[in-house]
Amino acid sequence: MTVPQIKLHDGTSIPQLGFGVFQVPPEETAATVAQAFEAGYRHIDTAQMYENEAGVGAAIKDSGLSRDDLYITTKLNNGFHRTDDARRAIDESLERLGLEQTDLFLIHWPLPTKYDGDFVSTWQALIEAQQAGKTRSIGVSNFQPAHLDRIVEATGVVPVVNQVEVHPFFANEDVRAANQRHGVLTEAWSPIAQGKVNEDDTICEIASTVGRSPAQVTLRWHVQRGDIIFPKSMKAERMRENFEIFDFELSAEQVSALDGLDRGESGRMGPNPDTFDYIPG
Repeated sequence: MTVPQIKLHDGTSIPQLGFGVFQVPPEETAATVAQAFEAGYRHIDTAQMYENEAGVGAAIKDSGLSRDDLYITTKLNNGFHRTDDARRAIDESLERLGLEQTDLFLIHWPLPTKYDGDFVSTWQALIEAQQAGKTRSIGVSNFQPAHLDRIVEATGVVPVVNQVEVHPFFANEDVRAANQRHGVLTEAWSPIAQGKVNEDDTICEIASTVGRSPAQVTLRWHVQRGDIIFPKSMKAERMRENFEIFDFELSAEQVSALDGLDRGESGRMGPNPDTFDYIPG
């Protein structure tokens, strides 16, 4: 099954489906990513704060896959927003991953209440890394519309993606609209709402109708909306199931039914980026 490639505004392309390694234990990451490769995934999404970049790197090294066939994303640790720290952290990510260049490097969180509210200089550090060839593309994660507007206005450089919480219970439409206004693609983290889609009557009814699992229906909903997704599972069977979403289609009525599950802010499951201020110790 072929995963669609979506064009980014900087001229590069990204696979619409990837494999996320959030909360995969470092000692299990290499084996888990190897399973994902076997299932067909070629897009891996990691982060410095996941503490498993080295495992991703080991899986890449042992895979025998061509570097050109892989798409590797990582994200800047919240503790390294100051320019010199960011520069050093980017180099350390490359070393752990065993790569000369990542495909995409993101600011993980804006942290507007930290660093005197300065995330523009952090964005400048990523711009510098891209210019130095350390990453092909740069983007952000968990940026609200005002955060996005600010870095674009200050630097003139538009992120290629904004990775944010999106699922049927929290469609995050204000952020998706801001992304679209800037030509930024939306990447959806927690795309199946940490498994809660399996408990929803509407999604389960649609799943029964189309002969798919609730997770597959939800991931297909994302795909038809144009989101980039990377569900995480440590079970090979579930990895394969999550991959098999490109050989069926939801009707307009079914998409509308999932759209109707949006609860607005009350549906958010993760932290609010306007107030999130966690910095690892």
